[in-house]
Amino acid sequence: MRKKKWSILLIGILTLSTILAACGGNGESKDGKKEVTVWAMGEEGKKLKGMAEKFEEENKDITVKVQAIPWANAHDKLLTAVASGNGPDVVQLGTTWIPEFADAGALLDLTSHLDDYPEFKSENYFAGSAQTMKYDDQVIGVPWYIDTRVLYYRTDLLKEVGYDQAPSTWDELKDAAEKLNARGDDVYGLDIDRNDQITPYIFAWQNGYEFESKDKMNFESPEFKEAIKYYASFFQEGISPTTEGIDIVQAFKDGVKPMFFSGPWMINIINDQAPDLKDKWAVAVMPKKETNTSSIGGSVFSVFHNSEHVDESLKFISYMNEVDTQMEWLDVSNTLPSRVDAWEEPKLKEDPLLSVFGKQLENTKASPKIKEFEKITQEFLASIERITVGGADVDSEIEKFNKKAQEIVE
Repeated sequence: MRKKKWSILLIGILTLSTILAACGGNGESKDGKKEVTVWAMGEEGKKLKGMAEKFEEENKDITVKVQAIPWANAHDKLLTAVASGNGPDVVQLGTTWIPEFADAGALLDLTSHLDDYPEFKSENYFAGSAQTMKYDDQVIGVPWYIDTRVLYYRTDLLKEVGYDQAPSTWDELKDAAEKLNARGDDVYGLDIDRNDQITPYIFAWQNGYEFESKDKMNFESPEFKEAIKYYASFFQEGISPTTEGIDIVQAFKDGVKPMFFSGPWMINIINDQAPDLKDKWAVAVMPKKETNTSSIGGSVFSVFHNSEHVDESLKFISYMNEVDTQMEWLDVSNTLPSRVDAWEEPKLKEDPLLSVFGKQLENTKASPKIKEFEKITQEFLASIERITVGGADVDSEIEKFNKKAQEIVE
């Protein structure tokens, strides 16, 4: 019996050794170079390999091993890495995931490295983007690429209803949407994606709402409720559809949905799928109530807390955040650079569409930095569904949501 137990134990040790070896061993490649492992998500992960090769050309003593992970699998894979301690050296994180993994202690505090890497300091980034860098006074990520929401609109159709320019206020947005909606049956004024969790928060920020703290949820505040009533009115009045219907690009092309909110990725999609719309559409910063605030999104690069190659990892992140590299990455991936200095480049500053995103980035906010935000948001989307489709009372529904959010964080 004792011999059998020792055999089982030995098998366990050998298995563990095999797993650890597979995770990188001492972090050196076969040729003796320091090996930095990078986990990057989705299409960015696939395209990053080419950029890593250019970094290696300038850093002969470092090998970068990029593993592209589908977004659908990324969260679970990261959770496994946190539990096992066998994570990468560098990890790409979406901005809404940062609080969860920072709270778990998975991300290295970079504060002590800022003197050696001054380009990581928050003043190099837009204010909203800088919010995503910190958690509990620790610097746990460096913005890599960013995005924000703006208003896409058909210039020709807006002109037909009396608007030579995009609506710039809440009142103008509602008025323009009502007039566009009145063109006939089966057309709408403004498309709002009810599955986009950030849009209601954007309206709330524009109305002066500020998230107080995890200990005091204030979603029942007058500013928040008023914003949700404004948001819901588009659905209640039939100005925005409650069903998804046809593809947004096709609907935009046909004039069925002549205005909608989206990010920079939509520029190329429209140009590719609706070339006939050339010179018939544009983008504008968000309409204003108290402010014209929009959201900040994108990804950051973080260093895994137990990386054995911190210096090499920081060199790689620094390279990826150089202005020239970010401009090259814009060409490769169509994602916007995080460095403020990059927005002085002619390609961004003089482009009639991209420059609007640069203007909007001057006024953005990050989602609340609490690890339970994703769970809270799912509750919020359920409340939005009951309000916009089920006809629930906004005041009572938001009060219930606020109570549920407090229960989630307790």
